[in-house]
Amino acid sequence: MKLAIIGTGNVGGALATQWAKAGHEINLGVQDLSNFKGKELLNNPNTQVFSVTEAVKKSEVILIAAPAAVEVAKSLGDTTGKIIIDSMNIVMGRGPVGFKTTAEAILAHTQTRDVVKCFNTTGFNNMQNPMYGNQALDLFVAGDSKNGKEIAKQLVKDAGFAECYDVGGNDRFELMEQFAWFWINLAMVQGQGREIGFKLLKR
Repeated sequence: MKLAIIGTGNVGGALATQWAKAGHEINLGVQDLSNFKGKELLNNPNTQVFSVTEAVKKSEVILIAAPAAVEVAKSLGDTTGKIIIDSMNIVMGRGPVGFKTTAEAILAHTQTRDVVKCFNTTGFNNMQNPMYGNQALDLFVAGDSKNGKEIAKQLVKDAGFAECYDVGGNDRFELMEQFAWFWINLAMVQGQGREIGFKLLKR
């Protein structure tokens, strides 16, 4: 798959690395080609850097892992026919004005309707290594786009996670962000530390 990574910090960098190892073509989209966070990602296989609009143009799927959801969405250029995976959250009220979730802001400022929320409910450290003993963590996805969900589920497995569970449509975007805050609360506020993650058990 041809993947554009918008946001080359902790989350974007971790996923870019995992997906490059899995054989995907990684197009990093940055504002300044000569000075951007995550230059070391160019040492990964199958990885190049472009302007944001060029990275989007060259890719089928766009991962957004950057702050300022509205500004980033507006910077993408034409997203017609593209799948956008939103890995962001509004935390402590810091987010796009007038929107309850980052995914809603993206939908309002792009052409595509294929926007799903995924990779937002755990820390970047778990994206670097989702294994706990002999078990891999699970992730979750929400959105109306069936195609987007199927792509996200495949990319979850390609990043080394076990399963990706469907939690509903666009009306579950807010629930996904609340779940992210649950992880943040346990890890940071309650002092459990970042080395925790979620696994759905069945009986």
